[in-house]
Amino acid sequence: MVLVISFDTQSTMSFPPQGFTFQWYERLAQNAEFIHGFQVSAVVGVGVALLALLIGVPVAIALTRHEFRFREAMSGFFLSPLMVPAIVLGLALLLVLAPLKITGTYGGLIVAHLAITVPYVVRTTSMSLMTMNRSCEEAARTLGASPWRTFTRVTLPLIAPGVLAGGVIAFLISFDEAVISLFVVGPQATTLPVEIFHYVESRTDPQIAALSVVLIAISVLFMVVIERAAGLKKVLR
Repeated sequence: MVLVISFDTQSTMSFPPQGFTFQWYERLAQNAEFIHGFQVSAVVGVGVALLALLIGVPVAIALTRHEFRFREAMSGFFLSPLMVPAIVLGLALLLVLAPLKITGTYGGLIVAHLAITVPYVVRTTSMSLMTMNRSCEEAARTLGASPWRTFTRVTLPLIAPGVLAGGVIAFLISFDEAVISLFVVGPQATTLPVEIFHYVESRTDPQIAALSVVLIAISVLFMVVIERAAGLKKVLR
């Protein structure tokens, strides 16, 4: 239905459509606020994905491969954001980031989004680690490979699908996040979901439907990448 409405000739979203036009896609391509929001979301999303991998992969290895005193507490700390309502988490992040004077900046957005993306990287990487065949690692160590060489040449290639899936999921979650972003955005760093929120407060033209179609297409493309790389059901179960 969204796809059909995006081609409607009427100035407000309604169904059934009264005609066929590409004008809303043309206006979308000329909308400075949406373009800026898309750029901010893309930059923040890439930054979040990379940092989430740098944090989440070592955490997953520590939780799945090692026994230590505060292992359960560490696991709860990294997975607890998934159980906290977004509005509560957003307010908490605002209270933490405001004194640091990084709200309304790219850095503030990245830090805020890391709180909700790292758990997914930990989960997907942990699943890959738990299901991989460890005999390859044992063989490498038996042949004299150092722990670091074993990890980079054996372990990492074997868990790469889960790591890739975690990175893609982190990017998508960051790109689509609206509630938490509302607490920490600023004039120079406003994400696309926040721009959409402000737009629909006063307008309901099919331009929003056209934008929705574009975002759905991007999400489907990334899901295809995950499915081809690792199998979506496997990494999320």
